[in-house]
Amino acid sequence: MKKLLIFVFCWSFSLGVFAQNTKAQTLDKTSFDQIKIAEDTLGALGFLMVNDSLPEHRFGACKKFIPKLVQALKHKNSFNYSFDRLSAISILYPPDSTFRIITWQLYVDKDTYHQYGAIQMNTSNLKLHRLLDRPGNPVNIETTELNSEQWLGAVYYNIYQFESPDGPQYLLFGFDGKSFFSKRKILDVLKFKNGKPVFGSPVFVKNKENEPTSTQSRLVLNYSAESSVKLNYDLHLEMIIFDHLIQQPSPFPGEDFTWIPDGTYEGYELKNGIWEYKEKIFDHKYEMNEFPVPQPILGGDRKTRKNILGKNKN
Repeated sequence: MKKLLIFVFCWSFSLGVFAQNTKAQTLDKTSFDQIKIAEDTLGALGFLMVNDSLPEHRFGACKKFIPKLVQALKHKNSFNYSFDRLSAISILYPPDSTFRIITWQLYVDKDTYHQYGAIQMNTSNLKLHRLLDRPGNPVNIETTELNSEQWLGAVYYNIYQFESPDGPQYLLFGFDGKSFFSKRKILDVLKFKNGKPVFGSPVFVKNKENEPTSTQSRLVLNYSAESSVKLNYDLHLEMIIFDHLIQQPSPFPGEDFTWIPDGTYEGYELKNGIWEYKEKIFDHKYEMNEFPVPQPILGGDRKTRKNILGKNKN
């Protein structure tokens, strides 16, 4: 706990950087070269964070990684440097490019993961919002609005921008390693109030027959570590798609039950700035004469019958 408090202080101190709101312009060559050199060091530290077998080495690499990253971002117009070679962290940009969100995960032990992150605004001089993943979760995790120091930690793998009556908001799709037996995926909503990031927004509305209407500010899927669970935005269907999970007895010691996907999918569709719940996505039932069977290459009358290679028989 002492190490964690020291580390949180270091993270807070390093990210306590604010500046003017002018949009970032072109990155000059000197700054580009200096950030590129810093990226080499960050890459080595990132490799140790993920791959070193000793927890104290992973922790030490992460502790050095944070101020080194902040130092690189302090270069004017650093927003325009993409850090493409840093495979240990996730960097996502919304379509409007008003900010980018940087997240990563530190494996502590089999039942402990720490998440770290920051939001860099698109400004010439550095304006950075730290994201602090506090131990424990709010009581009403799916309905509570959180600030950047109450962040529900996750490594984000996708971002989707949408318009709402309150202005632009951003869906953040994230993964939390959580523990050895249980993982979770989180769909959070990011918005800005008075220039500060806020997580959670009451935009997920569920209207089910014979049930009262319910509203959520985020989606949280807890599931067995043995399962693979989908939670993402589908560009083709223009919907949020996620696995429907069912409860079953857990095969792991110390757990009474766990959650696994049952092969069906739920979703949300955007309508007037609100995401409306869809109980089943792929629910079409074919009649016997509707099965989408392709025309067989074998068969037909004798004159047009084809052989196994699809060629007409003589």
